[in-house]
Amino acid sequence: MKTIVTGGAGFLGSHLCDLLLEKGHEVICIDNLVTGNTRNIEHINSDSFTYLKHDITKPIYFGDKIDYIFHLASPASPIDYLELPIQTLKVGALGTYNMLGLAKEKKARFLLASTSEVYGDPLVNPQTEEYWGNVNPIGPRGVYDEAKRYAEAITMAYHRYHGIDTRIVRIFNTYGPRMRLNDGRVVPNFIGQALRGEDLTVYGDGSQTRSFCYVSDEIEGIYRLMMSEYSLPVNIGNPEEHTILEFAKIIIKMVGRGSKIVFKELPVDDPKQRRPDITKARELLGWEPKVSLEKGLKQTIGYFREILR
Repeated sequence: MKTIVTGGAGFLGSHLCDLLLEKGHEVICIDNLVTGNTRNIEHINSDSFTYLKHDITKPIYFGDKIDYIFHLASPASPIDYLELPIQTLKVGALGTYNMLGLAKEKKARFLLASTSEVYGDPLVNPQTEEYWGNVNPIGPRGVYDEAKRYAEAITMAYHRYHGIDTRIVRIFNTYGPRMRLNDGRVVPNFIGQALRGEDLTVYGDGSQTRSFCYVSDEIEGIYRLMMSEYSLPVNIGNPEEHTILEFAKIIIKMVGRGSKIVFKELPVDDPKQRRPDITKARELLGWEPKVSLEKGLKQTIGYFREILR
């Protein structure tokens, strides 16, 4: 099985490459390193693994048969897509178009890594796949939200018009080793601040909620979806919901450096709640998260502690 992973040197992509190699795939990892890092894949020592530095907003050609394409390439944190708005839109539009074209040419099965951000600042909780979302298309977060919404639309168009075998996963907050300390998401933010003995920054009053899925669970769900026969979007995330203030207190307790909590103004369009309904994942894929928050955070804190040494 020859498999392409775009964004393969990123946080999720590198873990996916590991799982695919374990399952006997020949993996072609494509990444232009705008937000990815070869450090995430330097541990891989396999004849079945190839890394290509390439920007997928430009076409790419392969002479061999391709069986699967996992399309994960995209800036995925608020800092990234606020600093790289055009690149974020281009990879969602042109990058997805190019990868779908490759899937059509090679008759490969295609999986789009979409996001819970397609729900925007949701007016329902938890979010089911049938919910259309509450998105501000011209707000600062709109470049990411709309890039992924467009990517879902073109994926379904290729599925319906060209008969391409497609899958769409909506990824909720995921954490674990290989996240970047400075990527602006709450897990590395809080852990980094706590390990440095700094106060933890909570935006707003901390009542907004998030649901945190450990990376090994997330990747297993993504893999199972690709190998399933279901073509409509599926939420993969952890339905266990925590307020940001609650989560900050958990990190302070686990790191034990005596940090305090400081409050700052809530960013524009920051979602007030985020919790997946995973009924479809349970019923269709036999999947649900297994790693507890405490266990996952221990692994993640250990990783960041090594990074900061």
